[in-house]
Order: sequence, then C-alpha cells, then structure tokens
Amino acid sequence: MPENQARLGRIEEEYKKELSQIISYELKNPNVTGLISVTKVKVTNDLKIAKVYVSILNSKNRKETIAGLKKSSGFIRSELARKVNLRNTPQLVFELDDSLEYGAKIDTILKEIMPKKEE
Repeated sequence: MPENQARLGRIEEEYKKELSQIISYELKNPNVTGLISVTKVKVTNDLKIAKVYVSILNSKNRKETIAGLKKSSGFIRSELARKVNLRNTPQLVFELDDSLEYGAKIDTILKEIMPKKEE
C-alpha cells in the first residue's frame, strides 16, 4: 500500500508540473485570465480522475476562468497525455483553491492588528 501511495505522489507531482506549464504557456483560451497556479493535484487510485486545484490571482472574472479551464480540459488532457507517458490519462476536474488568497487576507489582518514594532 505505501509503495502505491508513493507512486501516486510522484504521478501527482509530475501532473502538477506539466499542468502548470500547459496552462501558463500553451492554453490560448481568452476566457482564462490572470495568474493561474496549480496548487495541488489529487489523483484517484485507479488514475481515472485527477482533481486539479488552481489558485487564480488578478483575474478579470474567476468564474469565467474556471469555466474556461473546464472547457479547455480536452486540450489540456491531450497535451498532458503527450508529455506524461502513462497508460491512461485521467479526466481533469478543476477546483478553485483559495487558500493562498485566504492566507494573504489573514496576513493583512494580522499586520493591521499587530502593534508596530520600533527598532
């Protein structure tokens, strides 16, 4: 079991790296705007479905961007199949990951409430 988990971890990391490249440099969908980072990829044990968590910054419209990613998932999947040589390429499910934004918001709040330290 742990051996399989290690393999899944390696596959997830490889997918994360390749998906970041594809979305950043090869995707030409006008609805996909802003800085998109693939934060995490979770693959099912049978490698049929991959949940791709993306963080979107400076986007004109986040819903449109997620919809654009979903619409382009066929293209993204075929590119992924070309780059990662596995028997089958999983179906891609895009999810919005707002943990980075949440962290930045918490950071801002902490800076406001913490008293200013003088050196």
